[in-house]
Amino acid sequence: MQSAMFLAVQHDCGSMDKSAGNSPKSEEKRGKMKRTLLKDWKTRLSYFLQNSSSPGKPKNGKKSKQQTFIKPSPEEAQLWSEAFDELLASKYGLAAFRAFLKSEFCEENIEFWLACEDFKKTKSPQKLSSKARKIYTDFIEKEAPKEINIDFQTKTLIAQNIQEATSGCFTTAQKRVYSLMENNSYPRFLESEFYQDLCKKPQITTESHAT
Repeated sequence: MQSAMFLAVQHDCGSMDKSAGNSPKSEEKRGKMKRTLLKDWKTRLSYFLQNSSSPGKPKNGKKSKQQTFIKPSPEEAQLWSEAFDELLASKYGLAAFRAFLKSEFCEENIEFWLACEDFKKTKSPQKLSSKARKIYTDFIEKEAPKEINIDFQTKTLIAQNIQEATSGCFTTAQKRVYSLMENNSYPRFLESEFYQDLCKKPQITTESHAT
C-alpha cells in the first residue's frame, strides 16, 4: 500500500515537483519530502482513526463543538467502494476522505464541493448572494486561498452569474470538481492502507486448551 501512497504524493494536486530541478540534490530533496509526506499522511489518518468512536458524554454538561464519528463496521466501509456517493453519504467516510485529500494537499476540492452543497440549500436571496461571493473569493478567483483547478471560461461564467446569484451559480464547476475527485482521488483512497484497514474483519482466534 505504500506504493499507492507515494502515487498520491506524486499527484498533480501538488506542484512541488514541478518547481524542482533534476539535479541529484533536487532528487534527494524530493525523496525526503515524499518520506515526510508519507509519515504525515499516516499520522493524520491514524489520529483520525483513534479518535473516531462512539460519541461520549460531553464534559461539564456542555456540548462538545468537536464532531465525533462512529467507526463503521468492515461491511459498512466496504460499501464505500461501490460508489463515490456511498463514501460521501457517510459522515465517517466523508471525514476520512477529507483527511486523505488534506494529505494530498487537495482538500480544497472537497471543501468547495461541500460549500456548493450548502449553497444549493440556501433559500434567502440575501444569504444566497453573500455565500456566492464568499465561495467565489475562497475558491474561484485568481490566487484565491483555496483556488480550485477549473478552466478560465468557467471562472468567467461564475463571475458573471454571482452578480445575480441563483442556486445554479456553481453547478458546472461543482460537477467538474466532483468528477476530478471521483476519477483520481477516490480510487487512491480505496487503495490506501487506512481504508484497507477499515475493511479488515477482526480475526477470530481459537485456542486449544490442553487437558
